[in-house]
Amino acid sequence: MPTPADIWADADLPVRRLAGVALNPSTPADLLPRLLADAPLAVRMVLCRDRVLPDAVVDAVVAHPDARTRGFFAQNPHVDPAQRALLVRDPDWFVRAHLAEGPRPATTGPAGSGYLPDDAVVHMITTYEAELLGGGFHRQISAEFRRAMPTHPEARVRAWGTGSWSVLPAGTRAALLADPDDDVRRRARQRVREEDPVWVESVLPSHACHGRTDALLHLPLTAKVVRGVLTDPFGADDRAMIARNPSLPPDAVARLAADPDPEVRRETASRADLGPAERRALVADPDPRVRRTAARHPDLGPDERAALAADADPRVRLSVSVHPAWSEAERAAIDYRVPADGDFSADLRPLPPRDAEAVRRDALSGHPLLRREAARERTLPPDLVARLAVDDDLGVRVLLAQNHSGAPPGLLLSCFLAYTGSGREHLLARPDFPSAGLAVHAADDDPAVRALAARDPETEPHVVERLTRDPDPAVRAAFARHPNLPPSRLAELLDDEELAHRAAANPALPLTRIRRLVAALPHG
Repeated sequence: MPTPADIWADADLPVRRLAGVALNPSTPADLLPRLLADAPLAVRMVLCRDRVLPDAVVDAVVAHPDARTRGFFAQNPHVDPAQRALLVRDPDWFVRAHLAEGPRPATTGPAGSGYLPDDAVVHMITTYEAELLGGGFHRQISAEFRRAMPTHPEARVRAWGTGSWSVLPAGTRAALLADPDDDVRRRARQRVREEDPVWVESVLPSHACHGRTDALLHLPLTAKVVRGVLTDPFGADDRAMIARNPSLPPDAVARLAADPDPEVRRETASRADLGPAERRALVADPDPRVRRTAARHPDLGPDERAALAADADPRVRLSVSVHPAWSEAERAAIDYRVPADGDFSADLRPLPPRDAEAVRRDALSGHPLLRREAARERTLPPDLVARLAVDDDLGVRVLLAQNHSGAPPGLLLSCFLAYTGSGREHLLARPDFPSAGLAVHAADDDPAVRALAARDPETEPHVVERLTRDPDPAVRAAFARHPNLPPSRLAELLDDEELAHRAAANPALPLTRIRRLVAALPHG
């Protein structure tokens, strides 16, 4: 089956024009069903995958005879998840797979938000092949529904609910162990077995594989297994993996804290249950990576913190400088340097809200790293949003702009202009990103900044025309869709192999031309 890239590569100039018409906001709604019914696959791909559609057209997409067409709509990031969920009972495996995988990333334009409806999730869990219900499906389930799974009326959903076994109340665990459904009881008993180190030892693979890695990292281990890893590890990484295992006895932790491999010591330094002697040794470790990890230990005493605050390695000093035991005055006395660059991209994971007082302390701290942590919090109150929006640290401002729905439009723009790192493009997808006044950037050296002028409805026609000839292809593409593009240049671009589909998506394209292009389609 051809990929979307293959489909587009095979599209000729007339087809690309029609694809642009399919995206054009000036295309009358009455023409969209004709495109859906009779246009080539590349046009249907763009129509169903890359825009919001009227309800009547959505219904026609769901009933379309071509599975690939329905599959494109299953991946549409611009529509409400409830509309995508209309395909939940699609007869074709291909469509169901795309729905379960989730929508494509949306970097521009309006984006559908939220999760699949609960009833759609239930239907998928109870009827879809297990191979379809992977990570993409998990990301489409709301946190509220996850919490309800262990007590859901549907047995297969309760079976999924056993996956959160470690945080379930004792009463819920008992109910699942006595569940009337065989599979629910089997899965619950499996979770109980995974808490038994003797059982874990009996099934521990003796070769490198995911099952062995998961057990060494997370599952309770017998003294025999621990001793074997310490004295005769199967793989080079076994000791580093076991160093994080929460079931280790104190003597094993002490031995790992003195391991000759610095990577093992570094992993051990991240444990919250370090004894005082082990913690002191790791604070003084010759490897700065180990000291940097030990510097984050919550139980550091004053002498240990003082030693790390005076460490010769600046990264160690930076690591200990955010320790919660410091007062603001003590923290300010540390000679730390916060790198100005970094990855300030949006955090797209569903994160539980932090304690409001702890967030406020971080937001008011003099330390940029703590303020950056606060800026990631999506539930910041308005006064902290306003304060962090004018922070003197670029990372704070960009993280606020990337993660908070209340970020002011001016902040979104200033962050896009100042930040050139990973995830910069996500700022453009924020609904409050401004458009007015962007024409002043039309001559900027950065092509991404020049392209901003394409968002400004007041950009002069001669500037728009000039930038359709820009050396950068993304700039040319952006300005080919600007409504101020002079009609003569717009007509030229309809015959341009590179930009025809962008020009055909231009809202200034005359309605008579749009109708003529669609009317030329042969009836299917």
